[in-house]
Amino acid sequence: MTSSARSERHVAYLGPPGTFTEEALLTQPDLAEVEHLLCRSIPEVLEAAATGRVDLGFTAIENSIEGTVNVALDALIFEHDLLIQREVVIDVRLHLLGILGASMDKIQRVISFPVATAQCRRYLTDNLPHAEEVAANSTAAAARDLAISQDVTTAAIGTALSKEIYGLELVATDIEDHPENQTRFVAVSKSGVPAPTGHDKTSIVVFQRADRSGSLMGILAEFAARSINLTKLESRPTKKALGDYCFLIDLEGHVADQLVADCLTSIVAKHGEVKFLGSYPTTTRGSEEKTSNASTAWAEAQDWIEELRGQVEPE
Repeated sequence: MTSSARSERHVAYLGPPGTFTEEALLTQPDLAEVEHLLCRSIPEVLEAAATGRVDLGFTAIENSIEGTVNVALDALIFEHDLLIQREVVIDVRLHLLGILGASMDKIQRVISFPVATAQCRRYLTDNLPHAEEVAANSTAAAARDLAISQDVTTAAIGTALSKEIYGLELVATDIEDHPENQTRFVAVSKSGVPAPTGHDKTSIVVFQRADRSGSLMGILAEFAARSINLTKLESRPTKKALGDYCFLIDLEGHVADQLVADCLTSIVAKHGEVKFLGSYPTTTRGSEEKTSNASTAWAEAQDWIEELRGQVEPE
């Protein structure tokens, strides 16, 4: 059976049922209909994709409030060679869930995925300042464990989907500190770069060849010189030595675009090693017209220089 055929059949994501990851995945009709493998952790999701156990791994990678999901990003950078196939962005709505009879005055502890708990910090401080915070592997795992325990003194921070799945009650709705809160998810596979759509994003990791003054400026100058817009720039420790960092960069455009390809070539030639994480359709709007104009200008300039070089007489 070919990989392309299997890509429609198996996808792994963080379980148990009712996670934000599942909510995001279900927004994609083609992924909602395939066979699902629910994993206990994000590393397990990516390991399943890397070993070929599934065709796609689907995981959260970034939150607009808390930033990068480090466990996912570090696995993509340092542990596996996987390529991003698409991104999915959903609004985050978090609710305080309890069993039948639960109320604010009875709650003594709150369980949830630590990233979700952090997104409700202000609410918890204002409304449950003395409640113990307990970590769970996911928001859905918190809801499931609460349903099993039937503990009226415990609440879970979770999704509307997990409320329905585990038969819980809404104690409070929309408790996230920022209503504009969003989470970005990616689908990854062992191989394949989606064809350019004209509305794409490329993700790379740059490892500097030498830690010297102006090194990062030199890397960024390559993008500026080609009018390539960056949508993300983040440093991550390489785990080799204290103070040794690599740079995660998201940029507008596709590796099939001449301008992007030329930029990446120049970075590899002059500045350091590049790990390519993928070129894929993006859900965010950017300066596509500006990038397109820059690509056209670059192509015209290359035609001009090639015409001049064509006039050089042979030795």
